[in-house]
Amino acid sequence: MFAADTSQAHDAHTLYSHHHGWLRAWLHRRLGCGDEAADLAQDTFLRVLLRPQALHGLHEPRAYLTTIAKGLLADLWRRRALEQAYREALALMPEPLAPSPEERALALQALHEIDALLDGLAPKARHAFLLSQLEGMSYAAIAQELGVSERTVKRYMAQGFECCLVAMA
Repeated sequence: MFAADTSQAHDAHTLYSHHHGWLRAWLHRRLGCGDEAADLAQDTFLRVLLRPQALHGLHEPRAYLTTIAKGLLADLWRRRALEQAYREALALMPEPLAPSPEERALALQALHEIDALLDGLAPKARHAFLLSQLEGMSYAAIAQELGVSERTVKRYMAQGFECCLVAMA
């Protein structure tokens, strides 16, 4: 093991031992669930371990951990909102047409993958793409809804389709 690797491992261990309890409590206050808080705290430190170079010269460790944790919280809440919207759509379906539990699980997995894929887009581009693909809105209607030009909507759509093509490759 190189000296830099040893130093980074030591920094990560120190960060974890000094701040894990605090981060877990911070997350618990926001989530109201100790198990979810523990999971997100571990996910936060996993992200830290994946970018050890960020630890070099870190002056505000709690601010750094909070930034990572807030991103994970946003992802969690977005997934929950997506799942809730899917459950609401299922509730509107007549029972004979409702998908099986296995089909529901596969659909939710696909929705999460699409959501993660589109997460790379700017918010307006993602919104435009979803309005077109899920709501069937015309580019002109989307432009009016978002307060942008139709040309901008076309650019947003191209970005969305490019994300989809990259995912299929």
